[in-house]
Amino acid sequence: MMKTYYDKDADLSIIQNKKVAIIGYGSQGKAHALNLQDSGVTELVVALREESPNRAIVSADGLAVKTLEETAVWADVIMMLTPDEVHAEIYINYLKDNMKEGSALLFAHGLSIHFNLIEPRQDLDIIMVAPKGPGHQVRTEYQRNAGIPCLLAVEQNATGTALELGISYAAAIGGGRSAILETSFKNECETDLFGEQSVLCGGLTNLMRCGFETLVEAGYPEEMAYFETVHEVKLVVDLFYHNGLTSMRDTISNTAEFGDYVSGSRIINADTKARMKEVLNNIQNGTFTKDFVDDYQAGRPIIKKARKEWSEHPMEAIGKKLRNMMPWLSNK
Repeated sequence: MMKTYYDKDADLSIIQNKKVAIIGYGSQGKAHALNLQDSGVTELVVALREESPNRAIVSADGLAVKTLEETAVWADVIMMLTPDEVHAEIYINYLKDNMKEGSALLFAHGLSIHFNLIEPRQDLDIIMVAPKGPGHQVRTEYQRNAGIPCLLAVEQNATGTALELGISYAAAIGGGRSAILETSFKNECETDLFGEQSVLCGGLTNLMRCGFETLVEAGYPEEMAYFETVHEVKLVVDLFYHNGLTSMRDTISNTAEFGDYVSGSRIINADTKARMKEVLNNIQNGTFTKDFVDDYQAGRPIIKKARKEWSEHPMEAIGKKLRNMMPWLSNK
């Protein structure tokens, strides 16, 4: 069982008495900054590049903004909330030689530390606080006096108080209201990458595309294929998201449940699991991270090619047409 902490285990004064900086102001950056502010962190800034268009948004939200250079020498605690592929550049160019001795560098994902894209100074606390939800949900749950569970890990405890600081930070963004679960950078990083690639993104999108193509190639209208293999995915996912697989199967029709049992394992089976193990092995041995970094440094040719191919797939065109018929989706 993972060790779990709650608000009662957190000393908010720890983070409240620190100079805290958030690098980046995307979905997570905005949520962390606003939640910290509402939790009583008074010395708080958002660090952005001089040319960042988000500087005006930060100011409009009532937060202070500094450059990366200014932030590095000012902050006691720095949370890195930019894309993984730029972490090393930011650390090497702005943080490595400028951060205070004994200060803390935090991450919301373990990749840069676990796979040594960053080799941090030995005098720094290296901590991960990873909310298990998107930034907008981290903010909205906090605002309704609830919170998103957070994963917490300490990779380097230079000061001897890194865990207490991590718990305090996690509680300040709302994690202690639900659960702060202690793990490791390795476990968070490898399971997160595997889940994204094999199920949540890579697995699911390719499963939907294969289903769509199978129906269309068999002569069924694209509209029907889209409804049955893409649109209705959310309906089923919502059922087990809220109450589990057993409840989902209690809710769907007997026909659907029977088909689940007799046909599902013909599609996803031992062969699929063997390929999943290959994906996991590539994650564990660093192959995926090397390929990801190499693609970024080469100008992202793999990502750009795949984006173009997927955007031009017939499933996207018919999906856009059908979504335009659904006014309840227009504000999403």
